[in-house]
Amino acid sequence: MSEILENKTGSVAYTDDNIRHLSDMEHIRVRPGMYIGKLGDGTYAEDGIYVLLKEVLDNSIDEFKMNSGKQINISVTNNLQVSVRDFGRGIPQGKLVEAVSVLNTGGKYDSKAFKKSVGLNGVGIKAVNALSSCFEVKSYREGKVRHAIFSKGILQSDITAPSDEKTGTYIYFEPDETLFTGYSFREEYIETMLRNYSYLNTSLTLNFNGTKIISKNGLQDLLEDNLTSEGLYPIIHLKGEDIEIAFTHTTQYGEEYYSFVNGQHTTQGGTHQSAYKEHLARAIRDFYGKNHDFSDIRNGLVGAIAINVEEPLFESQTKIKLGSANIGPKGPTVNKFVGDFVKTEVDNFLHRNPKIADVLLKKIQESEKERKAIAGITRIARERAKKVSLHNKKLRDCRIHLNDSKGDAKESSSIFITEGDSASGSITKSRDVNTQAVFSLRGKPLNSYGLTKKVVYENEEFNLLQAALNIEDGIDGLRYNKVIVATDADVDGMHIRLLLITFFLQFFPDLIKKGHVYILQTPLFRVRNKKQTRYCYSEEERVEAIGELGPNPEITRFKGLGEISPHEFKHFIGKDMRLEQVKWRKTDIVNDLLEFYMGKNTMERQEFIIENLVVEEDIIV
Repeated sequence: MSEILENKTGSVAYTDDNIRHLSDMEHIRVRPGMYIGKLGDGTYAEDGIYVLLKEVLDNSIDEFKMNSGKQINISVTNNLQVSVRDFGRGIPQGKLVEAVSVLNTGGKYDSKAFKKSVGLNGVGIKAVNALSSCFEVKSYREGKVRHAIFSKGILQSDITAPSDEKTGTYIYFEPDETLFTGYSFREEYIETMLRNYSYLNTSLTLNFNGTKIISKNGLQDLLEDNLTSEGLYPIIHLKGEDIEIAFTHTTQYGEEYYSFVNGQHTTQGGTHQSAYKEHLARAIRDFYGKNHDFSDIRNGLVGAIAINVEEPLFESQTKIKLGSANIGPKGPTVNKFVGDFVKTEVDNFLHRNPKIADVLLKKIQESEKERKAIAGITRIARERAKKVSLHNKKLRDCRIHLNDSKGDAKESSSIFITEGDSASGSITKSRDVNTQAVFSLRGKPLNSYGLTKKVVYENEEFNLLQAALNIEDGIDGLRYNKVIVATDADVDGMHIRLLLITFFLQFFPDLIKKGHVYILQTPLFRVRNKKQTRYCYSEEERVEAIGELGPNPEITRFKGLGEISPHEFKHFIGKDMRLEQVKWRKTDIVNDLLEFYMGKNTMERQEFIIENLVVEEDIIV
């Protein structure tokens, strides 16, 4: 009967044979995105292999929080294999196999044992097991070790033997390369993750590949390690039961926040971060007794907050945004809990430290003066920006924003910033219209170095770009997870690239610090014969391709993005898209670099250009 239906109507048969039951491990492998977000190969900090490591570490951190084990050893070998050894209580051996392979099995449902744990759903370590080609777990307890080995979630061996090693748990895993194709761990991402753990767990020692990571001052250390411009006053660091905050002001524009829940870095914020932003500004305004605008109070603010919540509710399995309304089943709301602490402690601190209060007031007044000076320009600029349709030649938006009222779509969305009609046209015709938007620049952007934020509203291109990204009031409203600068691979393209990065560094530094800005890498050459085509991103790749394809292949030098046909361009902005993330660390001397390269035309820069001038001969094709 089903065959008749399929033949006559074209519908697909739906019978008992279509109903399948997947085991826990099978379900994770079939739907990995439900458990760890995207897969990836380790190129980006949000890639799945780092989520696997985090899930293992969360369990060890929870042991430390329960006052069991003050040291965790983390080893990454060949950027492929990972081992984590803690010295906690060890997983109860009788349920060891179930604890790492059966969903909804764990010791964290009992709040007495893990009152303020990061992982509560019994999922994390099982996902690591299911998505690893090799997974080992050892539990050391009471003079014995139980050692279980799995492959892709399937038990391979299970042995219990005597042991004189210290109590604790050992986990070893190799991500499954059939899922994480060509993966490689990057130590810089792991070290950042571990440092964040250390800030929230003072006195915990994390040993990573021979490097000892430890924090004595918590969030104060975090801000000191991450400030890229000097604070106007010493970092204010306040601690209470289940809450810790730190903040200062700098000369940079915008505001910057780091937030944590039960030691988990909530990169997308949540209820606790929103409460912190509101009540910190309110407490400062109330202290001075003047109706200062919140934007003036928060301009230049760099702050951090960490709270502990009983049975936290996150908005996804990757736990990067807190959704909890309350501190616990019987506790106050997160908003009230944070607000009460901030109001009392910040007010007390400013009363006890009048010199810092004076510096802070001066900063607020300077921000207020600048805002009022451009108030008229700002109003007109906003009106102009509103008139720019989401589907015109300036901004061609992606559909995902139109279909997602919650705003969650920005995780998977990106925007290409390109110059010229031909280049933007090629990208527009090649892009994924669901998740990729295109913003077209008109000519080279203005060099904004040394200018005030007035230029953001006076300059048509900057004003419309700011509106397209929705970052006028900070990056909380950022519409695209990846802001991709897509320019030609020539001198003019490089100049546009630098001008855009200068603009972001000057006025929206948090956009770069939070890892949202990327450079699109496009091929310089196409090498092909009748059977094969190679796209080459460097001279070395061109030479290698010629060697592979044999004598006399056709070689094309792409002089601009507009010369690449939409048919070819789709290969460069699809799943294999090459992106280089723009990074900014404290050790980067950004101000000096901007002054030298983007500042006034000095003799030093002229001499540098002359000494480093390289004349390249054109390649005849």
